[in-house]
Amino acid sequence: MDGGFPICRECSAGVLVPLSDFGAQGAAIHYKAWVCTNPQCGFNLKMRGGEVHRNEPVTDLHGSARPVLRRAVAPANEAAGNRAV
Repeated sequence: MDGGFPICRECSAGVLVPLSDFGAQGAAIHYKAWVCTNPQCGFNLKMRGGEVHRNEPVTDLHGSARPVLRRAVAPANEAAGNRAV
C-alpha cells in the first residue's frame, strides 16, 4: 500500500478507491463504497443501512445519454480583441 490506496486482492491489477455519497438528510457519508479501478475486475464493497454488500452489479445510471460538458468559447471577433461597443 505504501501510503496510497490498497491493491485489489480480487485481481491484483487495480487498486481500491473510496467513494462517498450523501445521506437522506444531505449529510456526507465518507467511504460509502470501495471499488476496484480495473474495469475487468468489478470488485466492490458498499455499505447500506448498516450492512456491507459485496460485488453488487455496478451500473452507469447516466448510460450513453451522458451530457457533454462544453467550455464557453468567446465569439471569434471577441477572442481577437475586437469587441463591439
